[in-house]
Amino acid sequence: MLPAPGRHGPLGRQGPPGLPGPTVMALRHPREQPLEEALAEVSAVLEQHGFLVVLHPAAAPAAVVRRLHTVRSVLESDRMALIPLPLPPLAVAVIARQLLQLSTADLGAGVLATAARLLTHYIHAGAVLGSVAKLDRVPVTLGAHARSWVPGAQFAVLAAPRPQLVRIGRDPVPPGPDFATGLVHASGRADAAWVTGELAAGWRVQAMEMAPLPAASAPWWATEKVCEFAAGITDPLVLSRLVASVQRARCSWCGLEIIGDRCLLCATPVPPGPAAPSPAPPRAVPQPMPHAVSQAVPQSMPQAVPPQGAPPPVAQPPPQQAAAQPPHRPAAGAAIPSPPEINR
Repeated sequence: MLPAPGRHGPLGRQGPPGLPGPTVMALRHPREQPLEEALAEVSAVLEQHGFLVVLHPAAAPAAVVRRLHTVRSVLESDRMALIPLPLPPLAVAVIARQLLQLSTADLGAGVLATAARLLTHYIHAGAVLGSVAKLDRVPVTLGAHARSWVPGAQFAVLAAPRPQLVRIGRDPVPPGPDFATGLVHASGRADAAWVTGELAAGWRVQAMEMAPLPAASAPWWATEKVCEFAAGITDPLVLSRLVASVQRARCSWCGLEIIGDRCLLCATPVPPGPAAPSPAPPRAVPQPMPHAVSQAVPQSMPQAVPPQGAPPPVAQPPPQQAAAQPPHRPAAGAAIPSPPEINR
């Protein structure tokens, strides 16, 4: 929940006493809250705070997604962004906390909302499972399905940044991030010893934290015997440098600054720039950075790789043409397309 610019001072800055600042809330499941109560709750949040950025796994139950779009459509609000993320539940929570950290910087609501998709490319998430027999979120081979019936077998399954499955005790630790991260883990009925031991050492995480297992984790991983984990950037300065390194555009409808190809608040696409014949691939320009921060910046990224101490390169969206008024206001419940490829 983010304060509106001009109402509570610059976004992310502490305003006068008594005025709300950026914070996080959990919206309730449709079976736990009637539609009338959900409408009143969200309307009060928008009135009090200004903007609402809603994150949820892309695989959330259809009833949850339908409720979110219904609330947004009934309220006819372009200050409520609905952002499905292709990540497990714990990783979505990690990104929510990263956005809360970014809200302390001088960034607008449009940039913060669209930054959620950017951050998914810097999350390493998975789980330790006792069985993969019913897992359908991550590709699993027939042989792994058969081995999962062996008593005592345990598997480490990575869902992001790319699917991977290893058998604990036989296969090496899967490759981890090439930049400084913190590791969050949440245990159901599975042991967290491998996560806090071999995985944390192999990924060279800077800090570890235990969290309650999200209620959606067991259905997502198709088993209650799960220990979910997610590693992401925890340094607010590195996060702000990462977002600041991306070229911004201004939404032609609501006027907010955004990154990417679409405003997630009003669903207006960014007009494409003029086509250039055979353009050269963009390269990041190295920028000096304090030594303490340079140790936490991603060092090995696809395509353009800056020298150590530079912010992680991010593909730049095409330059915006002159802002043009769209022929009609986008529908409040318009579906949001998949994010553009970044550094792939």
